[in-house]
Amino acid sequence: MCVVSLACYGYAWGISIIYEGFECFAIIDDNDSSSNLNVIESKFEVSEVIGGGFYRLRLTGGVPRFTRDSQEVCIDSVAAIGFSGVPETEGLPSQLSFVEATGYFNGTDLVISANSIYTDLSAIRGAFSSFSSSRIYPISNTLFFKFNSQKSTFVLQKLIHNKGFTHTSTGSATSIPFLETILPSFNDSVIDKPAILTPTINIEYQLIQ
Repeated sequence: MCVVSLACYGYAWGISIIYEGFECFAIIDDNDSSSNLNVIESKFEVSEVIGGGFYRLRLTGGVPRFTRDSQEVCIDSVAAIGFSGVPETEGLPSQLSFVEATGYFNGTDLVISANSIYTDLSAIRGAFSSFSSSRIYPISNTLFFKFNSQKSTFVLQKLIHNKGFTHTSTGSATSIPFLETILPSFNDSVIDKPAILTPTINIEYQLIQ
């Protein structure tokens, strides 16, 4: 298989898999797979060969978004890539153009894990030193593919998606200076579990060498 052969000889850098679709209309709503008319590519590109089937990848464009009860698929181009920022050097967080990912490929099955952080940049300071932080969503996507050697494509089999939530604001009592909300999983409800999703239509990534 060509990907494995190239990796063995150290020439896997630049190999990528690409899926073309429309950008998601809603930014953070995982249950909305409607799209706008903006054509976009979800692209995973090899940036480093770790060995033993493991690769460092660069994700651009975003990750497919779909639901259990819809035939629609869009590409989440904002939340799946996310934001980054260091106040001392960069000021406010800014939207990234790519995010790092990690992949494992055994010649047949490909598993990719990508993590991001989305913020709505809504932090405010009110009267009497009151404040409210931005709403921050840690997001993880784990994609499971099956390789089709005849078509040189990777077919998406499963997607494990999880969205957390953190927010801080001034406390409502003098004994509580501030309130912190931390939810490890906040997909459909306050106390939730990561979603394990199966595409209802074919989602194929084309292998590009």
